Amino acid sequence: MYSDIFTRRHIGPSDGATKEMLKLIGVSSVDELIEQTIPSSIRLKKPLAIDKGLGEYEYHRHLKALGSKNKQFRTYIGLGYNGTITPPVIQRNILENPGWYTAYTPYQAEIAQGRLEALLNFQTMVMDLTAMPLANASLLDEATAAAEAMTLLFSNRSREAVKRNANKFFV
Repeated sequence: MYSDIFTRRHIGPSDGATKEMLKLIGVSSVDELIEQTIPSSIRLKKPLAIDKGLGEYEYHRHLKALGSKNKQFRTYIGLGYNGTITPPVIQRNILENPGWYTAYTPYQAEIAQGRLEALLNFQTMVMDLTAMPLANASLLDEATAAAEAMTLLFSNRSREAVKRNANKFFV
């Protein structure tokens, strides 16, 4: 029998800790806290239909059974509607170049250094192709990329724009 059950090992608040927290905020129960904080109009009127929880072993077995139902199909993501050939020079010098995906700086044991170099090359290529004085490629999400682009544009204003206090962006 497998006895290492997640629910037994889970570290949650004890009954004593829960009572102490409820006392500190001035309510007598979790139900009273919910009554005071969540409008009744958005609360579910009936109990949730949730099955009894599974232990880790049972859940792992369940996931394996679900995974065995998967079917693998050919993916066309990134290929357009016809076969795509990656030129050998790109494959060898970009995709297979260990400098892009290994740690080659003693202080940064991760892929980030290669990503930074790839982004710098991308920005340089965009600047070359567009003849723009600057380009941006963010490591993070779209909002961060937009903020970075705005900061770059703001810093690159002409002297006249700085004198005019031109500091508005329209997106």
